[in-house]
Amino acid sequence: MISEHAMTAQERGTVGSLALLYAFRMLGLFMVLPLIALYAADMPGATAFTIGLALGLYGLSQALLQIPLGWLSDRVGRKPVIVGGLLLFAVGSIVAALADSIVGVILGRALQGAGAIASTVLALVADLTREEQRTKAMAVVGMSIGGAFALAMVLGPLVASYGGLVAVFWLTACLACVGIGIVVLLVPTPAPGHAEHEEVGARAPLILRSVRDGALARLNLGVFTLHFVLMALFLMVPGYLEGVAGIHRDAHWQVYLPALLLSLLGMVPLMTVAERGGRLREAFLFAIVLLFAAIAILATAVASTQVYAALWLFFVGFNYLEATLPSLVSKTVFSGGKGTALGVYSTSQFLGAFAGGAAGGWLLQAHGQRTLFGTCLALTALWWLLALRMRAPATKATQATPAEQVTLPES
Repeated sequence: MISEHAMTAQERGTVGSLALLYAFRMLGLFMVLPLIALYAADMPGATAFTIGLALGLYGLSQALLQIPLGWLSDRVGRKPVIVGGLLLFAVGSIVAALADSIVGVILGRALQGAGAIASTVLALVADLTREEQRTKAMAVVGMSIGGAFALAMVLGPLVASYGGLVAVFWLTACLACVGIGIVVLLVPTPAPGHAEHEEVGARAPLILRSVRDGALARLNLGVFTLHFVLMALFLMVPGYLEGVAGIHRDAHWQVYLPALLLSLLGMVPLMTVAERGGRLREAFLFAIVLLFAAIAILATAVASTQVYAALWLFFVGFNYLEATLPSLVSKTVFSGGKGTALGVYSTSQFLGAFAGGAAGGWLLQAHGQRTLFGTCLALTALWWLLALRMRAPATKATQATPAEQVTLPES
């Protein structure tokens, strides 16, 4: 007899395969984050604006195509859409690897983002797991995203130290091909006529209602700001590590690795206050303050210790907020609108990544670092003021839903 509290061997294998696929794709998107501002600077046509566009343009194509591809997968099947998205991702990586100017990198990044399969992968997870195991399955996928981000911040600079940005793009193309193999060989095909799952699918009639909801709007603005700041800061962070901290670009991973590991320790007090102390709202507001402090310290940094402190504070605040925001969305949303709310949330996240790269690059080129830092500080302060009106979710024990466990940070 199969226990309701344990996954079957097939469910474990399927979830593990899809989590690995998701991690590979996110790894390919994240690895350029700490690199492109340094390694693309010498390419023909490279300016602060075009570098920012190359960094963030994937977010625009993600935002435009995420929900439509999810709907398409309802009609033609999950696996064809996922394989097609991975092929687009591989082609985009190859285009960027072969580029001899920044324009080619921009085109490649746009194609990478066009393989917007996040919602389809989550739908496939839901199709292939029993309802009582779905929360656990989504949590595994969610953890793979966080792991991919941390690994990318270390692996990207390490790979680039041997072959530059070109080597990173070739590696991402290979990862996409491995992902296709995982889908074709390891992931079962759902039976025809599978049930729809509201927690992973956007529903067109509810999109406008989700956008107009004030509480959800504050959370959507929050994730937009979070990823705007992430992209904008990493137009400048690599330069600070070289210029202020005196760390050669080949050794930047040696800074990111301890900063990320120590950020996990820094998150423990926030999580303790939020979960055991029942003060989630206060922990959330304090994490935004950590972001503000990190930006302010970096903006005035003249010593390596200030750069390191700013990075640590940023990763503590970013990682906590990235993990908490989707849970707040799922607890705030109106009945029956969870999938739609998460779709709008993810779109806001991708648009923030695009704006942080493109608008951040333009501000950096036209007005300099001080203006870009000031913009990030102003957006973060506005988010904090709006978050003051946030109501703490109910504290009664409830079972976490898949949406509470998963964030789609392609950023």
